[in-house]
Amino acid sequence: MEKKKIVFLYSELATYFLACIKQLLLHPEVEVHIVRWEVNKEAPFQFSFSENLKTYERKDYSSSQLLGLVGIIDPDIIYSSGWMDKDYLKICKKYKNKIPVIVGFDNQWKGSLKQKIATIVSPFKILNHFSYCWVPGELQYKYALKLGFKTSKILTGFYCCDFDFFYNQYLANKDLKQKQFPHRFIYVGRYVEHKGIMDLWTAFIELQKENPNDWELWCIGTGDVQPVIHDKIKHFGFVQPNDLHLYIEKTGVFVLPSHFEPWGVVVHEFTSAGFPIICSDEVGARTTFVENDLNGYVYESGDIKLLKDAMIKTMSHSDSELILMSEKSIEKARQLTPEKWAATLLKVCGSAITNDITSQK
Repeated sequence: MEKKKIVFLYSELATYFLACIKQLLLHPEVEVHIVRWEVNKEAPFQFSFSENLKTYERKDYSSSQLLGLVGIIDPDIIYSSGWMDKDYLKICKKYKNKIPVIVGFDNQWKGSLKQKIATIVSPFKILNHFSYCWVPGELQYKYALKLGFKTSKILTGFYCCDFDFFYNQYLANKDLKQKQFPHRFIYVGRYVEHKGIMDLWTAFIELQKENPNDWELWCIGTGDVQPVIHDKIKHFGFVQPNDLHLYIEKTGVFVLPSHFEPWGVVVHEFTSAGFPIICSDEVGARTTFVENDLNGYVYESGDIKLLKDAMIKTMSHSDSELILMSEKSIEKARQLTPEKWAATLLKVCGSAITNDITSQK
């Protein structure tokens, strides 16, 4: 059986993406090649790759060498992370009229001047390089339409967490949390200003002053924002994904207070682990995974008072009500899994086979 070869021209790898690739590789008819950028120093993930996955370091290839590499692989499908890498773009343009070439992006449609210009130049800068686009959710879908992609050429659900890993954490901790729900908020992300981490610290400290209670705030991450010191706020630094279970077990509600967050896979991760969610309205993933008063609260980004209100509402719930919110989060999380992710790509692969047969008649 001749394998269908898929080339990913990728930016920075993440464990959730590799979980999807692992699922894809369960299909014996598929061969996967990934060209990847270097690991971000602020998020030094340690990756383990499947033996049948072929990876290449982007920095090791010049423009012509990269084009030559893809030529040797002779792919049936190409995926590119956005349009910021000019060498990736050259490859996509060359193959666009030969095979399906997919672009992925997570930009939300904001109607900014820059985005409006992008819609004007799209036929010459984007549509002539890519035959499909693959976006996370509805806010990005809207942008794809504005860029001129036809609805039949827009795929959704690109960002997907390692559902099984996080759902297994839910199952492992379910009985314990039903006996005593952990009164601890948890934040997982970089310590940078646009993540709203300072808003979270301010809101939590004010709440403890105004109405002292048994809730704590646990924070995981690193960055250029210095950790605030408070007896009920704990900082754990950067944690590898495989060690997150140590913190998931002992915390109850996830908070993501971002000022800028095109998507936020971490929201999918924690809904999969059965966490009620508090997040700002800048978090793109809220459209799929968070529903007010059902499994969490969405508030206006940057408004510390509204963040406090969301935290107060959460703390006012009984443990049994929080457990019910946890179960609703699981229902939301099931909407997207690595199996569904792989099926989306294989459908394009199937379309490519059909088109090949049609063109040969």
